[in-house]
Amino acid sequence: MKKFFFIGIAITYLVYSCASNPITGKKELNFVSNDNLFATSFQEYGTFLKDNKVITGTPDAKRVESVGLRIKAAAEKYANYKGKPEYLKGYQWEYNLVDSKDVNAWCMPGGKIVVYSGILPITKDDNGLATVMGHEVSHAIANHGAQRMSAAQLQQIGAVGLAVATGGQSAEKQQMWQQYYGLGTEVGAMLPFSRSHESEADRLGLILMTIAGFNPDETIAFWQRMAAQSGGAAQSEFFSTHPSDATRIANLQKLIPEAKEIAAKVNATK
Repeated sequence: MKKFFFIGIAITYLVYSCASNPITGKKELNFVSNDNLFATSFQEYGTFLKDNKVITGTPDAKRVESVGLRIKAAAEKYANYKGKPEYLKGYQWEYNLVDSKDVNAWCMPGGKIVVYSGILPITKDDNGLATVMGHEVSHAIANHGAQRMSAAQLQQIGAVGLAVATGGQSAEKQQMWQQYYGLGTEVGAMLPFSRSHESEADRLGLILMTIAGFNPDETIAFWQRMAAQSGGAAQSEFFSTHPSDATRIANLQKLIPEAKEIAAKVNATK
C-alpha cells in the first residue's frame, strides 16, 4: 500500500514540479526534444492532409489562413515581449480548413493547424475563429503535446515500478494493484494535468487573440454557443480531460481584463 501511494505521489510531484515555460511562466514536465517531436508532427500532418479533403480558395479557407497569420504574429510578438525571440524557432506555421462535420480544431506541435468546417457555424465570425485558433496555437507554444507524452512515459515507468514492488504477491493481487494504480494516476494526476492544459490554453489564447486585435469579450459568446451545441448536457469535470463549459466561461470572464492589459503593454512595445 505504501509503495503504491509513494509511486502515485512521485508522479504527481514530477508532473507539477519541473522547469518553467518561458512563455506561460508555468512549470512544465518536458523531456521530449522539439527536434524529434516536430519532425514526427510535420510528417503526421502531411499524411493527414493527404487522407482528408482540404478546402482551398473559398472565403472560409482564406479566413482560416488570415486569422491564423494574425495569431502567429501575435505569438511571435508575445515571445519578443517576454524576451524570448528565439523561442518559436523551428515552428513551421500552416493553417488548413478540412471538410468535416466534426466540431473541432487542433494544432500539432510545431504550429500545424487544422480547422474542421463543422465548427464554422459556431465560430460565426473572425472573433469566434480567433478564439478557437488562439486556444489551439497556445497548446502548441505551451508544449502541451510534449508534456503529455512525458507524463505518459512517467505513468508507464510507475506501472513498471509497481509491478516490481508487488512481484512477490499473487497474480490476482498484482492485477488489483495495477488497476488501482491506473485509476488513481489517471483521475488523480493525468486528468487534472490535462484540464490544467486546457485552462492554460484558454488564458494564453485569450491573450494572443487580443494582441492580434480581436475582441476577447466575444470568447464568452463563442463558448456559450459551444455549450448550447452540446444540448446543455452537464459535464462532469472529475472524469474529463476538459473543464466544464460553466467553469471555462467563468474563468474566461475573469481573465478578459488581464488579457486586455497584457495586450496593451505588448502592442505598446516596439
